[in-house]
Amino acid sequence: MKTPFVNREQLEAIAAVYPTPFHLYDERGIRENARRLYRAFAWNPGFREYFAVKATPTPAILKILKEEGCGCDCSSLSELLLSERCGITGEKIMFSSNNTPAEEFQTAHRLGAILNLDDVTLVDYLKECIGEVPETVCCRYNPGGVFTLGQTREGFQVMDSPGDAKFGMTRPQLTEAFRRLAQLGTKRFGLHAFLASNTLSNDYFPALARILCQLAVEIQEETGLSAAFLNLSGGIGVPYRPEQPENDIAVIGEGVRRAWQEILAPAGLGDIPLYMELGRYMLAPYGCLVTRATHKKQIYKDYIGVDACACNLMRPAMYGAYHHITVMGKEDAPCDHKYDVVGGLCENNDKFAVDRMLPEIDIGDLLVIHDTGAHGFSMGYNYNGKLRSAELLLRTDGTVELIRRAETMEDYFRTVVW
Repeated sequence: MKTPFVNREQLEAIAAVYPTPFHLYDERGIRENARRLYRAFAWNPGFREYFAVKATPTPAILKILKEEGCGCDCSSLSELLLSERCGITGEKIMFSSNNTPAEEFQTAHRLGAILNLDDVTLVDYLKECIGEVPETVCCRYNPGGVFTLGQTREGFQVMDSPGDAKFGMTRPQLTEAFRRLAQLGTKRFGLHAFLASNTLSNDYFPALARILCQLAVEIQEETGLSAAFLNLSGGIGVPYRPEQPENDIAVIGEGVRRAWQEILAPAGLGDIPLYMELGRYMLAPYGCLVTRATHKKQIYKDYIGVDACACNLMRPAMYGAYHHITVMGKEDAPCDHKYDVVGGLCENNDKFAVDRMLPEIDIGDLLVIHDTGAHGFSMGYNYNGKLRSAELLLRTDGTVELIRRAETMEDYFRTVVW
């Protein structure tokens, strides 16, 4: 079972001030998790986490992570400007974009961000749109094919298809990009790769680290250019289902350290910094969507209607993602009722759960939908004219702070030209 980070009495008090639905984040959990991450990689003096802003583009959250030593991984103009407004600039921004307009490169350059190039043609494009290439540039590698890790400690297989991904450069293009960047004046080079998403395995990051470490050694031998840092990007997952294993970040950190020592150290590169761009791992378990049961319907199935919908959390509707649900106050009741838990959109995929065994739900019950701290609010939209919900922060002292108000009808109509 999953246990919410708030109890029923707390939620009822919160909902009396801020009507459901709303996203709620746990400051204590966010800070403790960030500190665990930094402890796991303390062996690397230059280590830095660049939080993937796309996962939770909320200023209050970015400021908490900034206080814990994190930078920002940005992929759009809006995310760059958001980071700037949060006081995060310079090389604490990693700009990892694709199909990038000139204006976005210009803004990233103005902010002093590290540019992570997705395509070999962007080397000369950079020269054209900002007038120079920066002294520090990172290049994204795509090895192609299918990445398979095999059976992990819990029997889960990690598999993804880099060859189907639009991101990154081929191996020959990577060498070409390094040489051309050096010709144009780049002095410091980074390597970046992302091979699989939401992995529930302590072996994924060490395996990726070995690929990038070996790549750094090979490129140094081919070009004479040494990598100044390696960026493992993201991919460490979270257990959305109660029965799934949780990654052990300390074990992952030790596995990556061994790759550094065994591959980079003999090549004289053992002290280069390690970067990563985790999003889901940093935030998902420390946020939840709180909604209230508003209707019951019995036809061919039993339905529970709630006041949230896919506009508040689209992952289940988009690709059938599982999010655990707790019926508050009934945590110990038997799960002897089968429900579809649904929102109010005019779309049949607007379902948070399908054939889910839950305690009997009564109208008015509060439901906590778990693990929405990343890719929850951020993927919201206004279909059917639905309004985005509020975001709230449970502070470490137990108080609750409004960090983004709910949208109003005035907000919805603001951009209309009548």
